[in-house]
Amino acid sequence: MKIGVFGAGAWGTALAYTCARSGNEVTHWAFKGVFDGLADLEKPENVNRTDDMADLGACEYWLIVTPAAFFRETVKKMRNVYNGQPVLICTKGMEGESGEFMSEILNTELPECKDFGVLSGPQFAREVATGIPTGSTIAGNERVRAGGHIALSALYLQDSDDFMGAQICGVGKNAESLISGYLTIKSGGENERALIFTRAWDEIVDIAVEMGADCGTFHGLCGVGDLFLSATSPTSRNFSAGEAIARGEQYTGTVEGIFALRGLIRRAEKLGIKTPVLIEMKEKMGL
Repeated sequence: MKIGVFGAGAWGTALAYTCARSGNEVTHWAFKGVFDGLADLEKPENVNRTDDMADLGACEYWLIVTPAAFFRETVKKMRNVYNGQPVLICTKGMEGESGEFMSEILNTELPECKDFGVLSGPQFAREVATGIPTGSTIAGNERVRAGGHIALSALYLQDSDDFMGAQICGVGKNAESLISGYLTIKSGGENERALIFTRAWDEIVDIAVEMGADCGTFHGLCGVGDLFLSATSPTSRNFSAGEAIARGEQYTGTVEGIFALRGLIRRAEKLGIKTPVLIEMKEKMGL
């Protein structure tokens, strides 16, 4: 299959290489041709790099893997080359200014796309890129899931039709990972850390249920699996950023958990849901 991958950070590069390892012909797009993700790894021969989106017009299946902050801008540019391809959203995050989820942005900026889904799960980019066994939830309609199984056959994929639930899991774990890192330094002990962590997750699930998500999604790879990976490991950028905030240090790179925490609180307010723990953690971290 001909696969188009938008975004060349660590995660975009990891998925491009995984699509190639799955036996596909991959066209990998980067803004201004900057391919700086996992630059120390050798590029597979069946990955073709480009800075021209038109080169992805002939691809049969698209993966969008840009940071949340650039998702809307990227989708707007995709309009001119879109030919009805199924689109798999691989960005875990919320837009900072609007508090919108990536699927909501896609619906606004590319309304003609009816076949879209979400990839979410416990995935550290470097491990995925090097072929370490990894599982993910692929959520969407049958066409999206079928294409995803071809594009990413090198991964273990758990099917779901709950794309909103999978999306909220990915956003929620970013916020929880940030909180967990902060509490590792600032909590009085493990009991307090577990108490706050669990109450915060309850609030996130409340938001998801109000938005029509299935609670069962939170038991899968995109839920408890991703939560376990991201909220317990210093390898997680959000976790390490939380630790840095607690120590009063500078953090580097894009920290999706910050936008996630703000966005979840904003969405809860619109839905009339109380989130005292999320609000308290946001205030304590000065966000």
